[in-house]
Amino acid sequence: MLKNLDKFEGSDGTLFAINKDIDLSAKRMFFVSNVPKGEVRGNHAHIEDKQLLICIQGKILVSLDDGKKIKQCVIEKGQSVLMNNMIWGKQTYLTGDDILLVLCNNEYEESDYMTNYEEFLNTVKAKD
Repeated sequence: MLKNLDKFEGSDGTLFAINKDIDLSAKRMFFVSNVPKGEVRGNHAHIEDKQLLICIQGKILVSLDDGKKIKQCVIEKGQSVLMNNMIWGKQTYLTGDDILLVLCNNEYEESDYMTNYEEFLNTVKAKD
């Protein structure tokens, strides 16, 4: 679930490589910053979209809910976690100085978002 990015350090700085061992071909990227400490973002699922969540700075508690079980992990600088489609995801920003980079395998499509948790659970149960 949690992966450390390849890290290359030198006297001229640190490089984190994202191009290895990811099950994702990115078509969209965005980052989230300036989120107050303790604030929760996300609280939705994607029908088709998969997302790679990468912590650029700070610490972020990531919750991944498949409708049956919730997995949680804290990602820190240089760590990532893959959020598959049909996973209810939420992120709690722990330091107030956090930056989250998100790589998506699909372009933005409003109809891909599920923002009602009960609807999400019903959809998951219907697929079983």
